Amino acid sequence: MTIRPDDGGRAPTRHGPRVVALGGGHGLAASLSALRRVTDQLTAVVTVADNGGSSGRLRKEFGVLPPGDLRMALAALCGDDPWGRTWADVVQHRFKSGGELHDHALGNLLIVAINELLGDQVAALDLVGKLLRAHGRVLPMAVVPLDIEAEVAGLDPEHPREARTVRGQVSVATARGQIISVSLVPPSPPACPEAVAAVLDAEWIVLGPGSWFSSVIPHLLVPELAEALVSTSARKLVALNLAPQPGETSNFSPETHLDVLAAHAPGLNVDVVLADSGVVAKTDTLRSAAGDLGGELVLASVAMDDGTARHDPDLLATAFDSIFAAHANALRMR
Repeated sequence: MTIRPDDGGRAPTRHGPRVVALGGGHGLAASLSALRRVTDQLTAVVTVADNGGSSGRLRKEFGVLPPGDLRMALAALCGDDPWGRTWADVVQHRFKSGGELHDHALGNLLIVAINELLGDQVAALDLVGKLLRAHGRVLPMAVVPLDIEAEVAGLDPEHPREARTVRGQVSVATARGQIISVSLVPPSPPACPEAVAAVLDAEWIVLGPGSWFSSVIPHLLVPELAEALVSTSARKLVALNLAPQPGETSNFSPETHLDVLAAHAPGLNVDVVLADSGVVAKTDTLRSAAGDLGGELVLASVAMDDGTARHDPDLLATAFDSIFAAHANALRMR
């Protein structure tokens, strides 16, 4: 098998709307895997609060933005051709050994190495994206590493209503209580300017799916980014998870996710809430919650058929494409 990079030379034909997808981890990867099938004007804005595993070790040792979620986004943007599939596997590869390299992802090391050479995190991500022939751009949501703090009730069985502060993305994601709210440390971090510019220039913003408190909501807590999300003329789509996440959103209904989103982002309106038709039990309740945010509810079959709570990239792409096309047609008819 011969793998050759694109030799370029011709300006690519642009199709699809300008889309910015916000999130982190597996949820954002699912969204990007679908969106790259729909548009070639795609930007991922990624959370930078991971403090566990390979990312946490590199963050602590080098003081860099944690690269793990950035790597996953780049891998999700790789194409389905041999070049894309090979490089997706390469950057996702984890070393297994009894030494210092154990459990480090090669892509994490690559991002950190190129950042050291260039002295510019955005330029490093752009260069890795070119190497992978990524179908879109990956940007951090902030230019400094962040920590997430959560107020969590029910951690003490003897005082179930008492709230305690939990710090760190790993601790928040695995909290075994009821998360009341989240905040960032530092509390007003500087946003990535390129991410703000992309949001203001977008035609569509996609929030979710993903870990609600540790991957989705943090974007709304970066002041410059939050202001851009409120003021942009782009339409906004919230893609809901297929199931509650143990720890973070245990026992959450789909509409509870929207209530929490509204509580953390006053003034944010959405145009569309996308949910899987097979997991919504109370359609009228969810439609009302979407309406409270200014949006319409769209139900579609977007789940894998293997019984897992994972989005099917092709089905999710079809849903995104239908929504984008319907709104484009509505604009033309005005």
